[in-house]
Amino acid sequence: MTVSRRSLIVAAGTAALGAAVDVAAATTPVRRGGSGPSGYGRRSVHTLNGWTLPYRMQGGVKEFHLVAEEVEHEFAPGCRAKCWGYNGSTPGPTIEAVEGDRVRILVTNRLPEPTSIHWHGILLPSGMDGVSGLSQPSIGPGETFAYEFTLRQHGTHMYHPHADEMVQMAVGMMGLFIIHPAGGEPEPIDRDFAFILHNWALHSGTYRPDPSIMLDFDLWTFNSKVFPAIEPLVVRAGERVRLRIGNLSMYNHPIHLHGHQFEVTGSDGGRWPRQKWRSEVTEIVGVGQTRDLEFVAAPGDWALHCHMSHHTMNAMGHGIPNTLGAKISDQDAGLEALLPGMMNMGSDGMSSHQEHVEAMGISGPANTLPMMTGTGPYGALEMGGMFTVVKVRHGLARGDYGDPGWYQAPEGSVAKMISEDPDYGSPVRRPRS
Repeated sequence: MTVSRRSLIVAAGTAALGAAVDVAAATTPVRRGGSGPSGYGRRSVHTLNGWTLPYRMQGGVKEFHLVAEEVEHEFAPGCRAKCWGYNGSTPGPTIEAVEGDRVRILVTNRLPEPTSIHWHGILLPSGMDGVSGLSQPSIGPGETFAYEFTLRQHGTHMYHPHADEMVQMAVGMMGLFIIHPAGGEPEPIDRDFAFILHNWALHSGTYRPDPSIMLDFDLWTFNSKVFPAIEPLVVRAGERVRLRIGNLSMYNHPIHLHGHQFEVTGSDGGRWPRQKWRSEVTEIVGVGQTRDLEFVAAPGDWALHCHMSHHTMNAMGHGIPNTLGAKISDQDAGLEALLPGMMNMGSDGMSSHQEHVEAMGISGPANTLPMMTGTGPYGALEMGGMFTVVKVRHGLARGDYGDPGWYQAPEGSVAKMISEDPDYGSPVRRPRS
């Protein structure tokens, strides 16, 4: 039998850890939608559009198994791409454990190039930090490495490659690592949601993300989904809610919640002492950061979104001429003769875009989503990208995350039209100089 340098490194590293791990005979990792053997469990975090990775207890160690591989991913119905992720999904499954746990994470590489995993924000030995070439050899195609360490903190953390990051992160390789405090929470959380912010360059009509793009992204996602495919956050009125938000995109994102003042209670460093909490309605989650936001839920349908306006659109084009205010109807006939089916849009704003696409059956390029989409109880929402809805209802059962439909507002509590006359009333205007 031929013994490679890498197999010796893996064997030596495993022995040094004192772990009874046979990497070659490791159990088949669970894929999304599959069922694992008894003893697998879930904790309290609800990952939007995602899932929590099961583990096995092996000699007092919680053993997880991640597989880096190509995945077929749907950003929303009508838009799919070949991405890279873990265990069949992007982002990869959420890892959950408890402060004080000893964890072992097996990582199998089924990609065509070497990889590694960095445990972002987690305190551990240098040799487990996952930086290819610096703290470990790269995990070559077909190889499995074992990471093992004791969790000495709690909080919202992440994992991602530290090998060919420009490509591997750009095409979806990332996930959340949640460590629960050993002593419980000072204020118990009723619903605990988690998601990662990311950006993608999936050019119109293409089926693979472009990792060479640095600024001009066209898809903005919560957990690799765009609105309206992002799950709503379903909550019972009066419950205490935590949003765990990680950012592994190329932008800082001001996350805004309607109808509530939340408290910023934690970050990569864990849940902050009570005296450091602060009240906000918008919180910037910087690149490489995590933030925990907590609030008590009030009844209604409340928007949750990034407040950078282009980040709540899909398939956002860049470098196109600005036609706002231009009178281009005279050119329509000539352009229609050259480009059958062509229609000018945008001279009066883009609110008609969704109407043209949905009501008139106008199709765009293959595998490309409309910029704005989604319909609410009162009409078009004209949203996309980093947008979803917090749906708060009375009477929900604890642990019920099923979509309750749209909020039925009490009589007299909805803004309404009182005139169709553009000259209605006597509004005060600034005097002309």
